[in-house]
Amino acid sequence: MLRSAEQRCVTGDGEDPRVTELRAAVSRLRRELAGHPAELPDRGVAEDELASLHAMARSGVPEIMRLRRSLLLVVGSVGSVSALAEAMTQVRNAVELFGRRD
Repeated sequence: MLRSAEQRCVTGDGEDPRVTELRAAVSRLRRELAGHPAELPDRGVAEDELASLHAMARSGVPEIMRLRRSLLLVVGSVGSVSALAEAMTQVRNAVELFGRRD
């Protein structure tokens, strides 16, 4: 069965699974960033944007452009830290679940 881009599955509790995935990915990256021992000059920017992503995920289906903006700021802040690469990729993949920009 084909579905249009607007039709989304929901979990048993009525939540969009994309939102669940985003929330889990953001939580993981926040934990890993908090536990990373190195002094990172833009850590504060990354932490602020991760908090923003978390808030968007908690509020329901977030605005795609805001998601992408926050993702770009996080990647620009800590994207070069190899220890965070897997968690960063998980966040990027979760954001992409909401659709690609044309």
